[in-house]
Amino acid sequence: MIPKETISSIFEAARIDEVVGDFVSLKRRGTNMIGLCPFHNEKTPSFNVSPVKGIYKCFGCGKAGNAVNFIMEHEQLSYPEALRWLAKKYNIRIEEEEQTAEQIQANNARESLYVVCSFAQKNFSQNLMESDEGRSVGLGYFRERGFRDDIIQKFQLGYSFDQWRGFSDAALKAGHKLEYLVKAGLTISKENTSPTEAGTEPQADRYFDRFSARVIFPVHNVSGRVIAFGGRTLKTDKKVAKYINSPETDIYHKSQVLYGLYFAKKKIAELDNCFLVEGYTDVISLHQAGIENVVASSGTALTVDQIRLIRRYTNNITILYDGDSAGIKASFRGIDLVLEEGMNVRVLLFPDGEDPDSFSKKVSPEELQTFIKDNAKDFIAFKAHLLYNEASHDPIKKAGLIKEIVESISLIPEPIYRSVYIKECSRILDVDEQALLSELNKLRRKKQYDKPKQEEEPEASGMPDELLQLAPGEKMESPAESADAEIQEKEIIRILLQYGHEPLKFVQEGEAGEEEEVEVTVGEYLIHELHGDNIEFENAGYKGMFHEFIRKEGEIPDSNFFIQHPDPAISKLAVDILSTDYSLANWDKHNIPVHLENMSLKQTVQSAVYALKNRKIEKMILDNQKRLRLSNNYEEQVILITEQQYLIQAKKSFSALLGRVILK
Repeated sequence: MIPKETISSIFEAARIDEVVGDFVSLKRRGTNMIGLCPFHNEKTPSFNVSPVKGIYKCFGCGKAGNAVNFIMEHEQLSYPEALRWLAKKYNIRIEEEEQTAEQIQANNARESLYVVCSFAQKNFSQNLMESDEGRSVGLGYFRERGFRDDIIQKFQLGYSFDQWRGFSDAALKAGHKLEYLVKAGLTISKENTSPTEAGTEPQADRYFDRFSARVIFPVHNVSGRVIAFGGRTLKTDKKVAKYINSPETDIYHKSQVLYGLYFAKKKIAELDNCFLVEGYTDVISLHQAGIENVVASSGTALTVDQIRLIRRYTNNITILYDGDSAGIKASFRGIDLVLEEGMNVRVLLFPDGEDPDSFSKKVSPEELQTFIKDNAKDFIAFKAHLLYNEASHDPIKKAGLIKEIVESISLIPEPIYRSVYIKECSRILDVDEQALLSELNKLRRKKQYDKPKQEEEPEASGMPDELLQLAPGEKMESPAESADAEIQEKEIIRILLQYGHEPLKFVQEGEAGEEEEVEVTVGEYLIHELHGDNIEFENAGYKGMFHEFIRKEGEIPDSNFFIQHPDPAISKLAVDILSTDYSLANWDKHNIPVHLENMSLKQTVQSAVYALKNRKIEKMILDNQKRLRLSNNYEEQVILITEQQYLIQAKKSFSALLGRVILK
C-alpha cells in the first residue's frame, strides 16, 4: 500500500503538461495546451491539456483524466503502478513494504515480462562492465566501434556470456520463473518443455539462452522501460545470424516500436524534426555526435504505427540513407505511408560506401550537422530525380516513372502541397502540368471509389460506459427525458466542482421575526436543498459524485479531490465536467464588458436547483397519471388526484421561479 501522504505528494509534483509532454508534442493555446491525441489517430489536434486544472481531455475520442490516469491509459498500468511511475519521474520516495515472493508471483503476466526484461538489461550491462569476458570481448567491440563509455551507459548496452544457459540460470537463481523468461523471448525452451510447476526445478537440458555470446542492445518503450533486445554476434561463423532480435511478446510489438525514441523524443519535439535511420549503431553514433533527434526502424519496413509514433512529436521526417539505390527504392512504399499520414518527408544520401554510423566518425559533429542541413532534399523531388535519371532515354520507362511519382503525390492529403509538387515534377520531368493533374485526379477518384465505406463511429459521450448502464429493474425513459435529467444533474455537479466553496448570502427571518442575513457555501446550500428533500440522482455517475459530497460531513471537497480520485470512473467524470473546448476571448481590450457566471452565482445555483426539482416533479406527475389509469380503487384514486393537484401546483411554482410559462 502507498500511504495517502505520498499519493498527495505525487499528485502535487506531477505537472500534467510535463507528464503528457513526455509523450505528446504540446503547443500553447491561451491558458491551455493542445496536441495530437495519443489514444486515437487524428490529424487535427483535439487533445487539450489544462496545466491550471491539472487535467487532459480529448474532444475527439473522449479520453480524459489527470496525470495518473494518463500514465495508466498510455502505459497500460494499474493505479499503484502509475503512482510508482510518477514517483520515480519526480524522485519521490515511496515507503512501503517490500514485496514478498508470493506477491511478486501474483503480479500480472504483463508486469512480469517488464520485470524479467529489466533484470536481463542489468545483468547484461553488469557482464559488459564488470567481468573479464565482457570487458575483453563486448566492451572491446564497442570501443573499437568508437563508442564512449557514457554513451554505452546511456543506451544500457550489454553482453551475454558465451555459455549455453548462463543468463537463464542467473535469472532462475534470482527468483524469476522460466515461464516468463520464455515469454519475454530471453530463453528458448524445447518444444516438449512445459512451464515449471511451483516448487520444481526446470530440467537443464530443456532450455538455453537466446542471446548467448552476443553484444546486447536493449529496446525501450516510449516511457523508458526495457521491452526487448537485439543481439549481435562477434563470431565470424557464416552460419550464425549476425543479428537476432526478441520475438513478439505481450509487451513488444516491433511494428509499434522505434529504437531510440525514448532518448530522442524531447529533441524531436524541440527541433520539430525526426531523423530516421536503419540500425542500432546508427542511432548511437549520431547521439554521440550530438544529433539526438534520431530513431531507427531496426531493420523492419516502416509501418503506419511507427509513423504515428513520430507524428506525436513532429510533422517532419528526414530519412538518412547509405547511398544504396536498391535499398532506397525498397523503402519507397514506407515513405508513401508517411506522405499518406500528412507528414513532410526529406531524404539525405551519404557518400558512396558510407552510412550514418561510419560517416559520423569521419567528420566532426559540426561538419556532420552542416552536411545534413545542406544535403537533405524533399522526397518527391528526390524521387523524381532518382527515377528520371534511370529512365530518361526510355519513353516506356519514363511513362511508368511519371505514374509512380504522381501516385506518391496523390497520397498527400493537403491539396496545396499536391499542387506545389505537381508544378515541381512538371519542371523536373519536362511533362505538361495539366497532364500530371489529370493523372492525379484520376488516381484520387479511383482511391475514393475503391476505399471501403467505414462504419460511422458513435459520437463520444464523454461518459464511461459502465456509468450509462441501467440498473436491474430500472425503468427506461424516452431519450429526450433521459438526456434532460442527465443535463440537470450534470449542472448540479459542475456547480459543486467549480464553486462548492464559494459563499452565498441569504436573508431569513430571525427568532424575533426580524430579517437577518446568513452566509453558507454553495456546497452546503445544494446539499441541504437536495439531500434534505431526499432527491436522488438518476445517473449512476453523478449520483456517486453527489454522495461523495454528502459523505464528507461538513467538509466540501474541492475539484482536485475528484480529479485525483482513485476510482478512474469518478476521476474521468470530473475531468469531463470541468473540461471545455472553448475559451473566452479577451474582450476587455476592446472595452466590451463581459458578464461572467460567478457575477450572478446565487441565481445560477438556485436556477439549477429549481430546474432539477421541477424535473423530479414532472416525473412524479407522469408516474401518478399511470397509477391513476391503472387504479380501480375509488379511495386510492381520490388520494392520487389530491397528490396530483399538489404536484401540479408545485410545478407551477417552480416554473414561475424559472421564468417559464405553463400553457395548460
